[in-house]
Amino acid sequence: MAKVQKCSFCGRTADQVSLLVSGVSGYICDQCVKQAYEIVASTDPNLLSTPSTPSGSGSSLDMATLPRPAEIKSFLDQYVIGQDDAKRYLAVAVYNHYKRLAQASADADGVEIEKSNIIMVGATGTGKTLMARTIAKMLKVPFTIVDATVFTEAGYVGEDVESILTRLLQVADYDQAATERGIVFIDEIDKIARKADNPSITRDVSGEGVQQGLLKLLEGSVVNVPPKGGRKHPDQDYIHIDTRNILFICGGAFDGIERKIAQRLNTHVVGYNNVQRVGNIDRNDLMKYIVPQDLKSFGLIPEIIGRLPVLTHLDPLDRKALRAILTEPRNSLIRQQQKLFAMDGIKLTFTDEALEYIVDKAVEYKLGARGLRSIVEAIMITPQFELPSSGRKQFKVDLDYAKQQIEKNDTLSTAT
Repeated sequence: MAKVQKCSFCGRTADQVSLLVSGVSGYICDQCVKQAYEIVASTDPNLLSTPSTPSGSGSSLDMATLPRPAEIKSFLDQYVIGQDDAKRYLAVAVYNHYKRLAQASADADGVEIEKSNIIMVGATGTGKTLMARTIAKMLKVPFTIVDATVFTEAGYVGEDVESILTRLLQVADYDQAATERGIVFIDEIDKIARKADNPSITRDVSGEGVQQGLLKLLEGSVVNVPPKGGRKHPDQDYIHIDTRNILFICGGAFDGIERKIAQRLNTHVVGYNNVQRVGNIDRNDLMKYIVPQDLKSFGLIPEIIGRLPVLTHLDPLDRKALRAILTEPRNSLIRQQQKLFAMDGIKLTFTDEALEYIVDKAVEYKLGARGLRSIVEAIMITPQFELPSSGRKQFKVDLDYAKQQIEKNDTLSTAT
């Protein structure tokens, strides 16, 4: 005789209730489930609270504790010299990203805040990557930096654009909800510019093809991401990541775009007012006049420019800024060298004349802050090799010693 199925709590049989849920060794009916829910709700409502949705729009960010744009900029000021305009753009974008995440999924007024991806343009060594690394220190959302130069179209040797999300997923400890509200900094975005203005019969697998692959990520869509990276294959398990709430910040040097800007500014030189306008142009810093049209002339496709609505530039570093970079930031080059020598019990000092000489050489090389580092490393390579085993407790770098080391390196490079 078949065993009668009945609720283990109230004893009702299957034909007396609308639903009977089976367990390991018993059953529970829909009416008992409802009563159990009411008992738990009256005892501790927090037990029934649901976690934030994967879209990130219901995240538990507290607006009262979020850093304001001025606070974000002041934090950047401790590590990055100058570039006030770029810092403001970056601070506002990050703060608005927080506000988007804190916004309720269904506001009464029906207003939905859209994200504003950023593109930062500036010469090499002006601080684009440094700002990205610095702001990552204070963020409350997952943050990753990727290099656009490694990407190719799907099916070619290189990485797919989806690997961007794989890295963000890894930073978020494979928390899908956290990944879907993170921030990605794409460096060297100018290296995927279209190689020629005219369509070609050959494939541009690391240029325009990559830009087209990035479109769906920047705009916002559900992307199949291999959890361990690598190429996609049919038998692989994917994680579905929604990119609507991921903020993308792009940076690039765009070497040579000044020529595109100059051509545009001098296109129509007709009439007195236009001649006067052209005469007022600062030809030493053409980057400040950059507009989206110049990015299109350089080789970015219009579709990707439209998905990067916020365009800002970084100023070239003048002599005063380079001098400040040497000593003022928390992780300045001089402080890094002093820290290295202090670990060997050696007190390292630089004279003002030596610092001025380093700045002069950096201006001559035109490599920005990276040029400063190259010069400092060239001066300090001999002390770094000899002093740890010398027993000395102090070492001073003066003008004569700095000149001697730089001239020795110049002689070696010329001979080579």
